[in-house]
Amino acid sequence: MNDRLIGVLGGGQLGRMLALAGYPLGFRFRFLDPADDAPVRYLAEQVVASYDDHLAVAQFGSGLIVVTYEFENVPVATARALEQHIPVFPPPQALEVAQDRLAEKRFFTQLNIPTAPFAPVDDRASLDAAIERIGLPALLKTRRLGYDGKGQALIGQRADIEDAWRALGGQPLILEGFVSFVRELSVLAVRGQDGAVACYPPVENLHRNGILYRSIAPAPGLATEVQLLAETYARRVLEALDYVGVLAIEMFEVEPDRTGGARLLANEMAPRVHNSGHWTIDGAVTSQFENHLRAIAGLPLGDASARGCAAMVNLIGGLPDVTMLLALPDTHLHLYDKAPRPGRKLGHVTVCAVDAERLAERLAVVERYVLASTK
Repeated sequence: MNDRLIGVLGGGQLGRMLALAGYPLGFRFRFLDPADDAPVRYLAEQVVASYDDHLAVAQFGSGLIVVTYEFENVPVATARALEQHIPVFPPPQALEVAQDRLAEKRFFTQLNIPTAPFAPVDDRASLDAAIERIGLPALLKTRRLGYDGKGQALIGQRADIEDAWRALGGQPLILEGFVSFVRELSVLAVRGQDGAVACYPPVENLHRNGILYRSIAPAPGLATEVQLLAETYARRVLEALDYVGVLAIEMFEVEPDRTGGARLLANEMAPRVHNSGHWTIDGAVTSQFENHLRAIAGLPLGDASARGCAAMVNLIGGLPDVTMLLALPDTHLHLYDKAPRPGRKLGHVTVCAVDAERLAERLAVVERYVLASTK
């Protein structure tokens, strides 16, 4: 019977964790992914084909109750074609916004969500004009397909302009003003088909070489007004898109302005479950993965509260000594069944504690093990 069969576009680690969260709820899964060694390959049925293979997409969609995706670079045309026959959540419009950095920044601006200053760059002359308007330092980025620090170049001074243009020119670009931030935060929220919304506590993120390395939840020392502001921005996006599912918005917390108000600048959004929410598997009442499935299946949302404090550390490029890690208190290991290679996310470790002080102590030990073996 297919009355519980969910389709997922993409078969990476996020899809894997969706399936692991969905099986206890009685769901079954079918994935579409072009890689025959995708992390979901042993967990569920997988259609191995390109996302623009019309016959394969039709085969994938047969008998599904709903379709979702686990990464935001799914072709919008594929999502819209499936939407003609099957509910697709989050809505394809969210994909369109998130896939183009310029459209994304304009969308935030329309919702009165502040961002770094930005300008489109279509040729060398418009780059010069954008620099005159925004100033330096600034980041030149591809408008599409950049992730984990790829597709961008820092222009710190005028001597850097030519190198940045040679590296990225010839495609649609965006110039963004460099933000001197206090820290990076992200907020995850989930909206059900009935319009109900649940927000997870904002988390503090640390990136290394453009890749998320660590998240701490809830973000230490977060002012109440900053948390409320983050939730307000998330709700604006959810409502504007008539969104269903989990949404992540990455933000910069910056120094308060002269009026003393808390300030957050939206950087980018991800219309899917997100790496900075992996802590919720072990550290929240309901994980982001379960809540995403509840939302897209029309079920009541679960409690998004944190169970004390938690931290997530990505395992990048290599794996630590599993025996040593699992001997530590309240430490949980999640591996993605991926072959090691430099810069690749192979899994993550979650550390939990009843308070921030104890979490910091446990996290320091875990990080020593992780940093000794990963690169």
